[in-house]
Amino acid sequence: MKDITDIADIKLFVNEFYDKVRKDELIGPVFLEKITGDWQPHLDKMYAFWNAALFAEPGYRGNPFAKHAPLKISSPHFERWLVLFGDTIDSNFTGPMAVDAKKRAGLMADIFLVKLERMNGDPGKVIV
Repeated sequence: MKDITDIADIKLFVNEFYDKVRKDELIGPVFLEKITGDWQPHLDKMYAFWNAALFAEPGYRGNPFAKHAPLKISSPHFERWLVLFGDTIDSNFTGPMAVDAKKRAGLMADIFLVKLERMNGDPGKVIV
């Protein structure tokens, strides 16, 4: 196996990861409720997100937390997300960038959980 080196590698892991997500009994329904048709726009956004996160390439625009805040998700959802993500990376890549991708995913999950807990279900709180 090789390390993650370019957008082609990102597309590979994003596509494989979301194939797993769609089939997952816990987090699949959350995604399938929001993405009811063509998944390609979401995948394209994730390619850009990970390309920016891993390689500092411009192209991603968005607020990931704002998209996730209204969802009925909690710690078990993030735990499953991380397991699927880590398994996907580990089955395809090895090296510093693969480790970095998993680390960034973990940090993102931690930040999202803290922010969600602070919102405490209050729809009047501002999402930044």
